[in-house]
Amino acid sequence: MIFSRTLLKRHSVLPGFDITLGFTLLYLSLIVLIPLSAAFLKTFTLTWPAFWEAVASPRVVASYRLTFGASFAAAVLNGFFGLVIAWVLVRYEFPGKRIIDALVDLPFALPTAVAGIALTAIYATNGWIGQYLAPLGIKVSFTPLGVFVALVFIGLPFVVRTLQPVLEDLHKEVEEAAATLGASRAQTFRRVIFPILMPALLTGFALAFARALGEYGSVIFIAGNMPMISEITPLLIITKLEQYDYAGATAIAVVMLVISFVMLLLINLLQAWARRRQGGN
Repeated sequence: MIFSRTLLKRHSVLPGFDITLGFTLLYLSLIVLIPLSAAFLKTFTLTWPAFWEAVASPRVVASYRLTFGASFAAAVLNGFFGLVIAWVLVRYEFPGKRIIDALVDLPFALPTAVAGIALTAIYATNGWIGQYLAPLGIKVSFTPLGVFVALVFIGLPFVVRTLQPVLEDLHKEVEEAAATLGASRAQTFRRVIFPILMPALLTGFALAFARALGEYGSVIFIAGNMPMISEITPLLIITKLEQYDYAGATAIAVVMLVISFVMLLLINLLQAWARRRQGGN
């Protein structure tokens, strides 16, 4: 133990490890651990039948299905198109590139309520895009499809901004070397480029997925919030809070928290596997 502490201090570039570690743990406890613990403690006041009734009613299960399903599907779509957009912004020069690059950050800066209202107006049956989709039998606003569209909108920047630095560090000489060795373009991307991008792509996917799970402001405007159809779980939590059912709200929040943690843990494990595989190659 003494040797390990001496070795740690010997290799520390900056002093103050003990103070900064203590501050880090204190800050995380105040911001993350204590609020989450309060949610669990409030949930424990429920009996098991009351807890199960709160978290497993048909209305709540339908909201789980929509929230997690739409979040996962939106993150998958953002993973594909985010990679394409990041590739274009890094590898090519074209007129208006700076404007497009700035537009990627628009969902970051735009208030979620404004985004929800704008998407609803655009995709309504009389909106700019919705009026052309309605004759085809495609309705976006006030349907689960609207939830998916809103989650795609708010999640795209996470993938693009995560991939851009990795693509900028990926020199074209790597592709040229693969080409000189006889690799086709598809083989170069699949065996050389994609394994390098995989950890960053998974990170962007996880960030977009996590952001979508907790999204509320932009979704409630375009979803229609119809029970069993287009009602998301965060809205159910807000509804129970407005009804002063704090234990029921925290019970749903705890279930959502546990499922989210398990899914993000699996994504992080996959990301670590991809990095080890990349390092092994």
